[in-house]
Amino acid sequence: MNFDLAFALSTVPEILSVIGTTLVIAIAACVGACLIGFSFELLRRAGSITGYLMRFAIDFIRSTPVLAWLYFLYFVLPYCGVTLPALVVGIAGLSIYFSGYLAEVFKAGIDAIPKGQSEAAQALGLRRRDVHIFVLAPQMLRNVAAPIGNYFVSILKATPYLAVIAVPEMLGKAFDIASDTYRYAEPLTVVGIAFLVLALAVAQVVRLLERKLSRSSR
Repeated sequence: MNFDLAFALSTVPEILSVIGTTLVIAIAACVGACLIGFSFELLRRAGSITGYLMRFAIDFIRSTPVLAWLYFLYFVLPYCGVTLPALVVGIAGLSIYFSGYLAEVFKAGIDAIPKGQSEAAQALGLRRRDVHIFVLAPQMLRNVAAPIGNYFVSILKATPYLAVIAVPEMLGKAFDIASDTYRYAEPLTVVGIAFLVLALAVAQVVRLLERKLSRSSR
């Protein structure tokens, strides 16, 4: 079967009609991963048994595939009486999976801050939690902004996994078109190009952010 360019172009509007859903999922999952990852890192620094549990949790999350989290949330949780919409499962699954990696990003960002900052804050009588949230976190943002942008690209490229749970994103729409027309090459090619353009655009924004932060640091 030859590649039909006219048919491929005809699928563009329908595939791009869900590009907003793809971007919303990626943004929401990135925000969720940042919140969970930062919470994990704060708990890991708490010491005692909590710190050890968080180390295990972070390593466990990073060692499991993203599809395992999606299948667990979508197919296993209903047996426990918890049924979530596919879109919520997709965002939650990506958030949990990438939170393990972002926890390491936050760890590196905090470790890059001179210890004198936290020591001075503790000398003023601030509690450990307040030191991390109000003293270290604002300074950490400069160190982690660019890595978070890079992980956003990774999250964006992971959204096609959500097609397995029928989330209406671009790859899922391409498979719908393919199942109706029995032509897979054209819609999948269009999706691949769309993701390539999105990833390159986001990567360029991240590159500009890195340059800006580098100039401000100097």
